[in-house]
Amino acid sequence: MFVTPMARAEVILAMGCHDVRVAVQAARLWHEGWAPLVVVSGGRGKVTSGWAETEARVFARAVREHGVPADALLLEETATNTGENITATRRLLEGREIRRGILVAKPYMTRRSLATARRRWPDVEWLASAPEVGYEAHVDGPDGRRFLELMVGDLRRMAVYAERGFQVPVPVPEEAWAAHEELARLGYGRYLTG
Repeated sequence: MFVTPMARAEVILAMGCHDVRVAVQAARLWHEGWAPLVVVSGGRGKVTSGWAETEARVFARAVREHGVPADALLLEETATNTGENITATRRLLEGREIRRGILVAKPYMTRRSLATARRRWPDVEWLASAPEVGYEAHVDGPDGRRFLELMVGDLRRMAVYAERGFQVPVPVPEEAWAAHEELARLGYGRYLTG
């Protein structure tokens, strides 16, 4: 898991996904006083397309259940991917002075979320946080295979999306890339991007 040291910010952005622990982590950061505002961003993505509600609505409920009041919470319900989480939130917060923001994402998504935010909203200093969930909790759970498929796809996006200009380049250690290629070869490539 990659996280940055925390510092006071203007906004905490919970990156929508299927893992509600991201919203709970955003609420925890709000309670610790890192920022006065939480934005939950997410429409429906590849994993949540069948949900009855948007990711933002599910996350908002979790954030409120964890004690964040409605006046400290904004919903962005259109984003279907990481880049849209950033650009749609940027539009939502237009007119507010945002110098620093805290991204909250799944543990394996923090690097790519940061790289995307630094490309899509470069005048903000971005920090990253994630729920403290170990690898074993993902792999040993009922969605272990999907977790590996998502993680393999996400690492591929680190390279492909930098080449396409969607995010700033981030170096990937050779060992990580070799593991990615082996997992893809073993059939965990369901979410690979060309």
